[in-house]
Amino acid sequence: MTITGKTTVTGIIGAPVAHSLSPVMHNAAFGALGLDWVYVPFPVPPARLEAAVAGLAAAGVAGFNVTIPHKVAIMPFLDAIDPDAELIGAVNTVLVREGRLTGYNTDGLGLVAALAGKLTFDPRGKSVLVLGAGGAARSAVVSLARAGAVRVHVANRTTDAAVTLVDLVAGRLEGTAFAAGSLDALADPAFIGSFDLVVNTTSVGMSGDSFSGLDPALLKSGACIYDMVYAPPVTPLLAQCGAHGIPCANGLGMLVAQGEAAFRIWTGVAPPEGCMERALAAFLPEPCKP
Repeated sequence: MTITGKTTVTGIIGAPVAHSLSPVMHNAAFGALGLDWVYVPFPVPPARLEAAVAGLAAAGVAGFNVTIPHKVAIMPFLDAIDPDAELIGAVNTVLVREGRLTGYNTDGLGLVAALAGKLTFDPRGKSVLVLGAGGAARSAVVSLARAGAVRVHVANRTTDAAVTLVDLVAGRLEGTAFAAGSLDALADPAFIGSFDLVVNTTSVGMSGDSFSGLDPALLKSGACIYDMVYAPPVTPLLAQCGAHGIPCANGLGMLVAQGEAAFRIWTGVAPPEGCMERALAAFLPEPCKP
């Protein structure tokens, strides 16, 4: 890659941001298409967020991704916000055009695409259990409802947070029945056996921990599990699924798919099929199968 004065710049802001895999994906796609674009990380402390956003726009970047802890905090500093991102209450992608900043959220789109690509799962007409009630859960709930799920139940350690999330979306997403509750229900065979899909949106599994009471063997025949965690590649939850022959996947597919959606927003074209995923596969240690 040769960077010149004509190179178009994109990137990602966060704190920290050095661990991000997004530069690997996007630079591979730019190279594959022969685009004179580059993607770089911008470490931005919370206290400097407003100044950084204004500076990126002034510097002429074409767009950038947003990661923790800025996904919510950035919203007041944008000129426009996509309706779904507004409903989710978080932005992970910003398009800059003629100094005007528009925020999007591609996380949910990435989830739905990953479900189709990795598990051949279509949410239409299905019942889904979402574990967690944070920002990732909000994007999952909105996108699953948009994709046609007829029932979405949010289970969280703090029930109030689950109720707040459901109250936020229930009146704005018709055609989906929403419910909220605590994680205690995971131990009920009748409850867990009523879902077609379980999605973990929390950090549980990153440190080798697991959900107390959740036994994937209690899922109905044909049900599957999607774990947004991708490091480690096999969480205890996915290991349990593998032991019982339950279809499952980690969050790497979602990471790739949300990146592909952001790429299309900035460039107007799709990255070559499989390019970003191959770049990650070459960069990361050999992943293990559940």
